[in-house]
Amino acid sequence: MESRPKRRKEPFPGAYFLGLALTILALYLVLLVTSALPPFWAGAVGAFLLGLTANPRYAVIFLIIGLASILLGYLAKEPMVAGGGLGLSLAELALLLISRRKA
Repeated sequence: MESRPKRRKEPFPGAYFLGLALTILALYLVLLVTSALPPFWAGAVGAFLLGLTANPRYAVIFLIIGLASILLGYLAKEPMVAGGGLGLSLAELALLLISRRKA
């Protein structure tokens, strides 16, 4: 007899479609909120909100990327890049603090 690979079941029917719809809605809301802000704040708020969705396992890597983005955005006089780096760095610091408390 052949053993078939065990098929992973969804948590409930349509769970993956609901997850996709919620992700698209979240991205649309971030776009809607940040479109009315000046470039620095748009980058900071957008990157902060999206940075909170990262896996805490990769928070240190994203923190380094955020710090590099702050530096590069400042040197290139790109306020949205610098703001995005700041927002990403703050989000990843928050994730690190929250994940350390749980452990």
